[in-house]
Amino acid sequence: MLASRFSLCLVALLLASCTTRLVDFTIISTKNLDLSKGASFERGRSRVEGIDKVYIIVLIPTGTPNMKEALDRAIESVPGAVALLDGVLTQKFWYIPYIFGQSAFLVEGTPLIDPALAAERVPSPYRLARFSNAGVLSSSRDLTREEFEDLRSQLFGR
Repeated sequence: MLASRFSLCLVALLLASCTTRLVDFTIISTKNLDLSKGASFERGRSRVEGIDKVYIIVLIPTGTPNMKEALDRAIESVPGAVALLDGVLTQKFWYIPYIFGQSAFLVEGTPLIDPALAAERVPSPYRLARFSNAGVLSSSRDLTREEFEDLRSQLFGR
């Protein structure tokens, strides 16, 4: 009976993990914010998360997890996002001694979006490409919808 309890405790210890809630935040960013344009910022519709993790193999970590990387990944997952709102930063760790483990920072929150940046990052669906007689691309550029419609009517008479 004592041996089975000891074995159960040993297995629980070996498979243990730790999650630590480091900070709750109202707003956080690693990007330069122009707060004079703050009135035009929009709140994202859904929460996003970013993670930076490293593995521990035997006793050797493959690196050090970085909070800034996790935050950057969360912000950059949404075009035009400049910060996160109403979120949490968590550190996670688990390790099976002398075998394998993982250490990570996880950040989640609602993106704060600068519409001007979001518009810059969305590529135009219209593109004009010019080719040489040999079929080599000589130039290309994005077109606005109006430029595309004008060019289409010139070429196809519609």
